Amino acid sequence: MKAISLLGSTGSIGTQTLDIVEHHPDQFRLVGIAAGSNVALLAQQVMQFKPKIVALCDESKLPDLKAAIAELDPQPIILAGESGVVEVARYGDAEAVVTGIVGCAGLLPTLAAIEAGKDIALANKETLIAGGPVVLPLAEKHGVKLLPADSEHSAIFQCLQGIPKAGLRRILLTASGGAFRDWPTEDLPKVKMADAIKHPNWSMGRKITVDSATLMNKGLEVIEAHYLFGMDYDKIDIVIHPQSIVHSLIELQDTSVLAQLGWPDMRLPLLYALSWPERIYTDWEPLDLVKAGDLTFRDPDHDKYPCMDLAYAAGRAGGTMTAVLNAANEQAVALFLEEKIHYLEISKVIEQVCDRHRTDLNSAPNLEEILAVDQWARTAVIELSTALA
Repeated sequence: MKAISLLGSTGSIGTQTLDIVEHHPDQFRLVGIAAGSNVALLAQQVMQFKPKIVALCDESKLPDLKAAIAELDPQPIILAGESGVVEVARYGDAEAVVTGIVGCAGLLPTLAAIEAGKDIALANKETLIAGGPVVLPLAEKHGVKLLPADSEHSAIFQCLQGIPKAGLRRILLTASGGAFRDWPTEDLPKVKMADAIKHPNWSMGRKITVDSATLMNKGLEVIEAHYLFGMDYDKIDIVIHPQSIVHSLIELQDTSVLAQLGWPDMRLPLLYALSWPERIYTDWEPLDLVKAGDLTFRDPDHDKYPCMDLAYAAGRAGGTMTAVLNAANEQAVALFLEEKIHYLEISKVIEQVCDRHRTDLNSAPNLEEILAVDQWARTAVIELSTALA
């Protein structure tokens, strides 16, 4: 039985991870759990899974959590704030930590888990995108495995099993195309916030659904694939695949192409990250290719998805530029969700912030420098958005 801890338990990744734990009690047990501010759901999870340590990032709601689980005996260790989440990440005998916290907030807890020698089921893109220059050397130092738990990188990882390192020629990341894949580009000025949070294939949080609409999520995945698999950016391509059945592909040196297929279900990559190198039987619906129907592919429209090109440019610049890109995107999407900027202004403010950073680019940053440019980029986005208003 593998002991795990879970960061971001009340989000999409967290709830699906707990679904796996619930249905495979002979395979997994929950040691620690952390969430942001959803006290009601976190309390239900604590009462059901009885972890040894619990953290709630929103310190103001800690009394509510304590009251909600007062009848639990024995009581877990209960912590609050970002420091509490870090303690959950490094706590006890957990062998692996699932990082389901959205955004750069997942970076410090992930580093703490790595320093504690725990393998990482990586469901937080930003850990590598912002912190890659720090995370990768630290993982190597502590002998920790970074196991991708999102669908695209899990697909690549699965396809690479048994492939010699020199055998990989190219990575192809599939993208659904998001909420506006079938919209004419000239109609994008009409986009409302409610339009952007309706993903056609997946059930995800609002931020990542907007990232899917702009295709920034796929641009960030390109950067993550560069760090995870050591591929040059000119050997990582994006292809629009509306059905989301083929979750990504690899091309080998002899032009053979391997793909991983399945119904759109985030539990599958999560389960593989937790069980690797084993395969665990599930009663989930098997893929029926006849039922799936036609599988289609097309090149992404660069005019419709400018964020994609911004991500490639930031990745090639390297150093602190990817942290700036990530932070600028997080802040811009937050402002869009608050309806303070228009959808088309997301890419514009990100591009301006990245351009401002070029003269201060640090090619080999430490953690403090990454966190500093992260904060700078967020502030810069707010200043630019004020000018746009």
